[in-house]
Amino acid sequence: MRRLVYCIASTLDGFIAGPDGADPTGPDGFWPIADDYVKHLAAELPEVLPVQARSALGITDEGARFDTVLEGRRTYEIGLRAGLTDAYPHLRHLVFSRTMEESPDPAVELVATDPVAKVRELKQADGKDIWLLGGSELAGVLYPEIDQLIVKLSPLTLGTGIPLFSRDTAFDPRTWELTEHTVLQSGAAFLTYARGAGASGQR
Repeated sequence: MRRLVYCIASTLDGFIAGPDGADPTGPDGFWPIADDYVKHLAAELPEVLPVQARSALGITDEGARFDTVLEGRRTYEIGLRAGLTDAYPHLRHLVFSRTMEESPDPAVELVATDPVAKVRELKQADGKDIWLLGGSELAGVLYPEIDQLIVKLSPLTLGTGIPLFSRDTAFDPRTWELTEHTVLQSGAAFLTYARGAGASGQR
């Protein structure tokens, strides 16, 4: 069965963006991206690089991990504001929104139904793993369905901001098994965790 993988950049204090939710790596952003970080992504996770970065780096490899990306409306709109109607044309691209009436791009699928039900449907289909890009609210809704975490941990703290999971996420303690880790010279760490047991002991 395909896995749902929450692959996300996080600060040391657990935030994925500033309080305004804007792109923290954009021209006016505060989140520095080191050369070794980009090189590691290109080598190990080429699927998660957006189209403009893939083009600049000459990446044509489809990648071995993911063939589908999921994101919420607010996260998708960050790309729209940058002029990208589909930042991931190399992947099947689903955007969850109950307010968008029409997709800005024919290759981007709008999903207005229950995210959990849709993810369970996707898991049953053939294919590679499913990348959950974010944001925080969608990750909170899909928290019970996440099978793997890939945390791109930055040597940065914010004090406050958008958390890894929405503060509305249900209280459901889980343990995670560290299965891979890479620490870069720049101080960033790539940490991969497999889902362990919840508080009830169930997988």
